[in-house]
Amino acid sequence: MNEQLTFAPADDCLWEQYEQLATRAYGHPVGDITHLREHADLQVAVRGGRVVAGGLGLLVDQFFGGAPVPSACLGDGCVAPEERGEHLATDMVTERLRPLIERGAVISALVTSSTGYARRLGWEAPTGVLAWAVATDALKRSFASEDFEAEHGLTGEAEALQRDLARQWNGPVHRPTWWSRWKQDKSNLATYRFARPGHPTTGLLSYTTKRHERHGMSLVVHDFWAASQPTAAAMLAFLGRHNTRAHTIEFRRGALPPYPTLLHGLRHYRATAEAWHPWMLRMLDIPEAIRLRGWPNDLTTAVPMEIKNETGDWGRWMLQIKDGTADFVPTHVEGQVTFTRRQLAVWYAGGYRSTTSARMAGVHAVSEKALATLVRSTAEFEPWLPDHF
Repeated sequence: MNEQLTFAPADDCLWEQYEQLATRAYGHPVGDITHLREHADLQVAVRGGRVVAGGLGLLVDQFFGGAPVPSACLGDGCVAPEERGEHLATDMVTERLRPLIERGAVISALVTSSTGYARRLGWEAPTGVLAWAVATDALKRSFASEDFEAEHGLTGEAEALQRDLARQWNGPVHRPTWWSRWKQDKSNLATYRFARPGHPTTGLLSYTTKRHERHGMSLVVHDFWAASQPTAAAMLAFLGRHNTRAHTIEFRRGALPPYPTLLHGLRHYRATAEAWHPWMLRMLDIPEAIRLRGWPNDLTTAVPMEIKNETGDWGRWMLQIKDGTADFVPTHVEGQVTFTRRQLAVWYAGGYRSTTSARMAGVHAVSEKALATLVRSTAEFEPWLPDHF
């Protein structure tokens, strides 16, 4: 390893080399490296003419407070096994973020099981992520479709509905025009939209089938978007009507919104949940991320805060919110609430649902009122990221 290491954006030759490296590192082909070639940024590390590390980055918007915020979404990163242990992954993350920051990213999201490693680099998980499974017969017995009709296929109206519903959560991707086709081709999704006769679409559901080794199958839900409780019930009833073919309905990790439809609707609550590695958020440009985020229109406040920066020093800032907008400016006023950058990311995503949860996460406040105001300012919408990248 005496040869010099260099970092570079991938051309066609380096892209092919990275596909080969990822297959070797992961133990199987990584289809997204091919599928996202036209849309993703790929940065690689090269030593002696060989690609030894790299990873994809997508510049997309994520919704926070109802507003789109430019985000660097990282995925499919790897380091050659013979290069591990030399902190190459840390340097690679910096290089992967650099071009996305130059293009406007002010936050960054990733999904990883290596949460300790991601925390050391500044990411934090706003919320847990669950995959759900429920017996198809249980859905059939518990939910009714009323007069909703299901129609196959994705339409412009259904895509607009998904965008409108995504704004009601903190975290969903503002899906680019190519996103749905990518997911359709990748997972062979069946997509249905739901509406009452003569009315606009109020529900969107997509799923794929998973055949069991010996016999039978399960349905695996990828998208579950409902504009109302009756719509959600109709979609679950639709899934329940597959009981003669599928023993179980699975909601892949993060696919089921965190509202209590199953909890309040199942006649016998025997759903199972499996915890998955979470999505994590990092603040890249704090003042700009706060300026671009959406804020409650009925909240007017100014709260002095202290934030721990990347070098370990504490900076004093004033958060000013008025008429649905916010500014974050330096101040000499002593902070009433102190955040690390990772705690700030959780707060930004609405991950602290109460002052109790904030304090139990280590947030320090000399004013309970100031902390309550900050919690309220981002908790209008819940954190949820159903999109995979």
